[in-house]
Parts: sequence; C-alpha cells; structure tokens
Amino acid sequence: MKQILLLITYLLACNSYAQKPAFDPESSTGQLFQYSEYVDVDKTIYTIEDILANDLLTYKNLESANHDFGFTSDNYWVRFALKNSSNTDKTYYFETGRPVTDIINLYEINTNIIKYQNGDQNAFAARNVEHRQIVFKLTLQAHSEQLYFMEISSDGEAINLPLTLYNESSFFISNYKQQLFLGLFYGVLLLAGFIYLIFYNSLKNKTFLYYGIYVFSIALMQAALDGFIYQYVFPNGGFFNSRMVLITAISSNFFLLKYCEHFLKTNFNLPHYKKAYNAIYISLTVSFVMIFISPKALELAYPICNLNGLFSLILILTTVFTMWYKRISVDIYFSLGVMFLVAGLLGFVMNNLGLLPSNFYTLNSSKFGSGIEVVLLSLSMTKLIKKLRKDNEKAQALALKKSEEISELKTYFMSNISHELRTPINAIMGMAESALSDNNNINENKDKFQIIKNASLSLLSNVNDILDFERIEKNQLHLNKEEFNPKLILKEISNNWKFEANKKELNYSFQMDSEIPTKVSGDPERFTQIINNVLANAVKFTNEGYVHLKLKCLTQPNDISRFYFQISDSGVGMDQESKAHIFDSFNQMRLNNKRQFGGIGLGLTISKHLITLFNGKLQVESIANKGTDVFIEIPLKKVVSALSDKKSNVINTTDSPVEILVVEDNKLNQLVMQKLLSNYPNASITIAENGKQAIVALKTKAYNLVLMDLQMPIMNGYEATAIIRSGDLGELNNNIPIIAVTADATDATKQRVLRLGMNDYMTKPVKKELLFEKMNACINTHNLNVA
Repeated sequence: MKQILLLITYLLACNSYAQKPAFDPESSTGQLFQYSEYVDVDKTIYTIEDILANDLLTYKNLESANHDFGFTSDNYWVRFALKNSSNTDKTYYFETGRPVTDIINLYEINTNIIKYQNGDQNAFAARNVEHRQIVFKLTLQAHSEQLYFMEISSDGEAINLPLTLYNESSFFISNYKQQLFLGLFYGVLLLAGFIYLIFYNSLKNKTFLYYGIYVFSIALMQAALDGFIYQYVFPNGGFFNSRMVLITAISSNFFLLKYCEHFLKTNFNLPHYKKAYNAIYISLTVSFVMIFISPKALELAYPICNLNGLFSLILILTTVFTMWYKRISVDIYFSLGVMFLVAGLLGFVMNNLGLLPSNFYTLNSSKFGSGIEVVLLSLSMTKLIKKLRKDNEKAQALALKKSEEISELKTYFMSNISHELRTPINAIMGMAESALSDNNNINENKDKFQIIKNASLSLLSNVNDILDFERIEKNQLHLNKEEFNPKLILKEISNNWKFEANKKELNYSFQMDSEIPTKVSGDPERFTQIINNVLANAVKFTNEGYVHLKLKCLTQPNDISRFYFQISDSGVGMDQESKAHIFDSFNQMRLNNKRQFGGIGLGLTISKHLITLFNGKLQVESIANKGTDVFIEIPLKKVVSALSDKKSNVINTTDSPVEILVVEDNKLNQLVMQKLLSNYPNASITIAENGKQAIVALKTKAYNLVLMDLQMPIMNGYEATAIIRSGDLGELNNNIPIIAVTADATDATKQRVLRLGMNDYMTKPVKKELLFEKMNACINTHNLNVA
C-alpha cells in the first residue's frame, strides 16, 4: 500500500512540474537556474511528502545563477528536473548553496524517494560526496528525466543559491584550481600571522600582536565560511559550528580596530576619535553575547555583525583621511592596504546585505581584499620594524628591497620546501642504510630497516614528483648531465621493490642484459625517478601474481646505448577509458580504486615528461583485470674514456689521513655523514655546525676537502664559501675543494653554488657511491693542481 501511495505522489509531482521543462546539460540553452523554481514556506517545516502533495504552494522563478535570499531563517524549497537524452548514463556533480548553510537536503523523486543530506548541521559523513562545499553526485540514466526537490534552511545567515552542474573531469579541474587558490590565500595569511607574532615576541610592540591575531582571525573566518572548520573540527555540526562564522568575524573586526588604533597612534594623533572606537567595541561585545542567548538573538546577530564591519571600515577610512587632512604622516602601504581591505570587505558585506549581486568576485571579494591587504600591510610593517630596530638596537638596519623580495619569493619558497622535506628523509635513509650494512644485525631487524628505507624512498619519490610538477607546468624542468653506473642504480631500485613485492607474496624477477655499459652520461636522478615510478605502480596495483622487470641494451653509432625496459605485472590493469587518462595530472582522483591503492597520480605524468626530455619513448599496454605492460626506451651516451674512469675511481691508498671538514647543522645528518665517511679510506672527519665554525676550523687546520651544507644558522654555506674563495683564509684554503651537500634540489641553487666557486653539488638523501665518486674526483684534481 505504501508503494502505491509513493507512486501516486510521484505521478502528481511530475504532473505539477509540467510547467517547467527539464534541463539537459548537453543540449539545453541557458543555465539550470532558468529551469528551476523556489517557494518560501516561512518557518513551516514540511516533509518531502507534504511538499509533493501540496498544490497550493506558489513557486517563483530564480532571478540569477546565484540567487540571493539575504539574511533569513525561513525555509525554502527548490524544484527542477534534469534530462539525459544521450545513449549512455551520465554522472554529474551538482554544487549549490554556501558551505555554512545549515540544511540543504536533495530529494530524488522516483517511485522510491531518495534523500541526500547536506549542510553544516548534518553530519559530514552523511554526505554522498565528502567535500567541504555543498556537492551532490547525481547519475542520470540514458534517455531519462529526473525530478529533484531541494530543502534549504538556515539560522539567520545569508543564503545564496548557485545551481551549478559539472561533469566529472570539469569538477576535478575546478576543484584543483580552487585548492591552489585557497592554498595560496591561506598560506599567505598563516605565514604573515606567524611572522608578526614572532616579531611581537622579540620587540614587545602590541601593533604586531594585534596584527598577528587579526590575520589569524581572518584566516579562521574564511575557513569557517569555506567549510573547513566544519569538515575538520566540527564534522557533526552542532552549537559551536553554527556560530564559528560570527565568533571569528567579531574577533577579526575587534583586532583590526585595535591594530589600526596602535599603528596610527590615534590616542596621540586623534584623541577625540577614541569614543567612536569604544562605541564599536561595545557593539561588538553586545553582538558576541547575542550569539549565545537564543536562536532569535542569533538570527539578529548576523546583520548586526555585518553592519559593525561596515561601520568599522568607515571609521578606519575616516581616521586615515583626517590624518591626511591634518598633514599627519600615514604610511602609503598602510593606506593602500586599508583601501583594498575596505573595498574587499565592503563588497562582501554589501553582498550579504543584498545590496550587490552574487557572483565570483563579490562572493570572494573579502579574500581578494584581505590577501592584497596582508601583503601591503606587511610591507608597511617592515618600515615599522626598521624604525624599531634602529631605535632599540642602533647597530642593525632592516633593508629589504621590495623588488628583489617579489622576484625571489618563489625561488626562496621552493628552496626551503625542498630543504625542509629532504633533510629528515636524508637522516632516516642514512640511518636505515647504515643498519642494513651492519652484519651484526639479525635478519628480523634488517627487514624492519628495509621497510623504513623503502618507505623513505617512496616518500622521497612523492616529494620529487610534487616539486617537479610546477616545473613541468611552466616548462622549467631540465636534465643534468653526469656520469653514472646504470647497473648500480637499477640493482638498488630492483632490490627495494623486490622486498615490497615479497611482502605481498608476488613472483618478482629482474632480467638485466649483460651488455649494459658500466658508465653512461645523463641525469642519474631522473633516470632513477622514471624506473622507480613505473615499478612502484606495478607493485602497488598488483595483489597477486607477478611483477617482472626486463632490460635489453642495444649499442648504436656515436657511442649511444639504447636502454629498452619492459615492466610487466598481473595487476588490476585498465580499460580503454582509464588508459586514455593515465598521463593526466592527478589521474588517481578519477579512479574508483583510489582508496584501495593510494597515490597522488603524478608518477606517470612526470615519467612521461622526463622520458621525453631523454629523447626516449613510453608505451603502455593494459587489459582490465589481466595486467599491464609498460615499455620504456631511453638513449644514453656511453662513456668510453678509460682515463676519465680511472681518475674518478681512484681512492686514497696512502697512509696519510684524508682530512675532511663536514659543515652540517643537523645532528642526525652529522651522524649519517660520519657513518658514510667511516667507509672512506683513511678519512679523518671534523664536524662544524655552521659556516662560522667552518671558517674557524680552516684557520686552525689544513683540510683536503669540505662537504658544505647550505642552510644553517649564524652563517650559511653560501656566506662561508664566499669567505673561503675570497682568499682571506690563505692560498691553500682559497683552492680547497668544496662540495655542496644540500637538501635543496632546485636548479637555481645548483647554479648559484657553482657560480660561487664550489667544485661540485649533490642533493640529500646522500648516496655513498655518488658521494665517494665526487670526493675522489675533487681530491685527485686538487692534488694534481697542487703537485
């Protein structure tokens, strides 16, 4: 009987919706909102059955692609129909509402009504798409129409109602671009907040304290508006989640005013303005109390808080203009920053009050204004820092050239990211390799250390992929040219993945051509990265069966050795549709098995690009549920100079010690370097924790070689090398071989150290064989020059 009633209700609903045609995303003109209707049911709470059965409700047309209902606690219902006229099923992602809207439930009207819950007062786990925004995943069957009803309610917050349909690829692309934008925005805010709190800790000036807290408050407010607080802090909604936007908005408003008061010194320059500031502080306090009193007070608090923000911006502008009028100096960057902030927040507040239409720019105006404002106010604060340091210390001057700061910002960021990620990886891998080479370790312990090493290699591979991705996007990734032994590299890669394959009880084999040359010229790091990425995929996507690695080497004219790899597995394989996307960035996001296998989806994308740089070829053959074969062709130039080989492989055999100065600030990396160098014949090792200690050591003792880290406290590796090469430490030290051993893997750093006068450069994690080869080459060349 219940099913019959549902069927009758379904037919009535379809009949009542006859006045609006269904929207076909592939062929309909216009946008979805033009095919949709809404009804305001005031405070009445209806069920979907009530809505379907009620013929007295008067539906209205939506006015724009982002219809604005303003501040309201009314309940709304929206209805629309979607059509799929194609011969195949279609999947769409439907995005609507604001992340902070309390309730947005979508009902799919069939003979059985399907309910999809959303909104930040429903549990995050109940969403059918785990996304911070209001997103529903919809599937339309071929040659069908589907009717939908949507229930919307809020506690008084402004309600905007965009109705946007994405196909799967456009949704992921849009999401990726959004993540980049948000990452940059929040990164700037958090960086500025931390920096100025640190300045406050050292300078004890309240301007820095208020500014730092204000920046964090802005970040938290935007995080609440963007749904991050709900997703990660209060995933079940609740009392505090529904009030976080107001709490953070009041906090940011209060600390912005306090910051402006102290920076502009209004108590001294404009003492009569103090009453106006105090009036807004009282209003903010009342608003803060209201959000905890009752639901009705909470509803009133939303427009009041927006008005407080509007009046605060007007007060700040009035203060600045009055100071200009009275010819009181106001920093230009502060003025510009406040103007951008006012413009951004004014657009945001006026949009909330319904005075401006809702679109991408008005909805994100506060982000644009706050982001530019933080940059400009940061420039303004540097002047204050300079003044304070001159007044308090008189021995230092803060001279930051803004043009250089802007041009070097990206290089500085990439350099530090590379350093901070690779430094701990170097320590972990170094200790693991040391333990593996210790014959006193039992096999059980070695297995554990092998797991640590393999996990570190996997992490290092992901780090390399992430750092390389932006270089590839901007065509800034280039190959280095070094001599290396491909046999050693391939055996190490194979041994690592053989261990992982054995853990999964896979049949693993590696067949290497006996004709492979012992030394070739190319980029060993990128060569390793290619084979490691492809072999990692083979083991990862194979749960039973085999993984085979085969290598053939063909000698060609002009000393070219052409390497042919075949990596075969009996894993999950791919269908033709998946195969078409295997070289797309973040392709794992498109696969339904991403939770099972993991990965960031950059391995094959980067491998293909690197193989192209090698002038090689990559081909993939795969059958779903059968396995995959990957064919790689890489040409490398064979090194035939016997003299070069002999020179590079000469090892110190005299009884006299080889004095090596290791300049490294990290304790674990010091230990790693000592372990590695303990295997170098007659090595005598001295540790210096920074460049200053290294200079002192070179003044007191003669060394054969310096292994120099770059990023260190007190005096970094660049500064120390510049002093050594200047000749101030004597002629012997002026020509001493220096090898940069750094976690910074950027091309700019390598070029910089070579221009500075270092003899060679290598990145962490440190490989013993490569380190010894570079040491031998430097020491032997230096000895020949001295002789």
